[in-house]
Amino acid sequence: MNQGNILIVEDEEIIRASLKRLLERNHYSVSEAGSVHEAELSYTLKEFDLIISDLRLPGSPGTEMINLAEGIPVLIMTSYASLNSAVSTMKMGAVDYIAKPFDHSEMLERVAAIMARKPASPDKSTEEVICDAGSGYSGILGQCDAMKLLFKRIRKVAPTDATVLIQGESGTGKELVARALHENSRRSNGPMISVNCAAIPETLIESELFGHEKGSFTGATAARTGLIEAANGGTLFLDEIGELPLEAQARLLRVLQEGEIRRVGSVHSQKVDVRLIAATHRNLRKLSGSGEFREDLYYRLKVVELRIPALRERGNDVLMLAEKLLEKVCNKMELEVYSYSPEAMAAICQHQWPGNVRELEHAIERAVILCDDDIITPETLDLDVHVKSTLFRADTGNGGSDNVAETQDGLSLEDYFQRFVLEHQDQMTETELAQKLGISRKTLWERRQRLARIFHKQGSSLCQGAWI
Repeated sequence: MNQGNILIVEDEEIIRASLKRLLERNHYSVSEAGSVHEAELSYTLKEFDLIISDLRLPGSPGTEMINLAEGIPVLIMTSYASLNSAVSTMKMGAVDYIAKPFDHSEMLERVAAIMARKPASPDKSTEEVICDAGSGYSGILGQCDAMKLLFKRIRKVAPTDATVLIQGESGTGKELVARALHENSRRSNGPMISVNCAAIPETLIESELFGHEKGSFTGATAARTGLIEAANGGTLFLDEIGELPLEAQARLLRVLQEGEIRRVGSVHSQKVDVRLIAATHRNLRKLSGSGEFREDLYYRLKVVELRIPALRERGNDVLMLAEKLLEKVCNKMELEVYSYSPEAMAAICQHQWPGNVRELEHAIERAVILCDDDIITPETLDLDVHVKSTLFRADTGNGGSDNVAETQDGLSLEDYFQRFVLEHQDQMTETELAQKLGISRKTLWERRQRLARIFHKQGSSLCQGAWI
């Protein structure tokens, strides 16, 4: 039985996933977002019974959800627990406040109490959540603004029968977008036929697409159904449509205009009910201007045009994708999940990735195979990047584990780390701090723990709570 619909707004994926599992095990329906902007963009907030939001988020603070929720109760959680912040959030209209790390039973008690205060309402019809902050859209991962816009447009166009043209560099995931359009359409129970136009010889492409009759050409010993006919009632995905010969383009235009095909060697046409999705990395507008692509077909294809950003344009998505792909590769090889060294994470961020997500996945697979332990380094990734790794140089002192290398301005690396965190922790989330330092959140936590122990031994007056 559904106990209620809850939206989690939290930029830390591990915390978000853990909280989601906890609530779902207790029969709540849970959606998630990584920021206030993403929550506003992806969901109709009035459909939720409760919003659980972190206080410190990228962009707008979590308290902004109170204004956007328009009466929906908002539970604020934060790792920066203090009486002042608790009082201020409650004054702004938060229904309750909980400090991280929270006990699971405490969280469930708070949620149950909030739900009990809400008037009972009829069960809402269950809707498929097709755009999700953590998993993206139908398995496509992305949290940057460009990907959120792509997800929003896919969500709008998927239920229609509109022809779609997907533009994007090689390796960006054009077929994944096409599959998302198909799986979230009314044709999802029908077939999806994918064709790489660049992989079929020019002499055979018309026969492959439209089929042929027996004896229509040398070697045609039997009649054959074409791929367009095979996609009847479903979706036809033509990848690299810019490679389609002009003769085949003319026949494809007839399919779009008349909804019918004629097999090679046949004098009869037959109706087909096919939705066409095309993709290319080439500039079809430029090709149509030079006569290499039919202009009338180009305008027929771009009823809706979707652009997939290159990986180098997606900001911090590259780190999120690297973590997900590493987990995928390790699971495939039946290994414990490896981790990245700080240098590797910096190298991943600095590399331009001309082959996009496909190149990233292959680099990670290579690294897992070649690394000698469970730590991925720039060398095993085979990245020729000069990493700005001031913070990552190995310890040079011989007096124990607390001796550290010094930066060029005379500060030890730990001094630099301490000063940077103290100066920026009130303005940045832990994720942003870690990314600015070029380290993982786990490494940030471990360094804070280490410094706290040092301060305790030395009797430092620095508040340990600022580090944990």
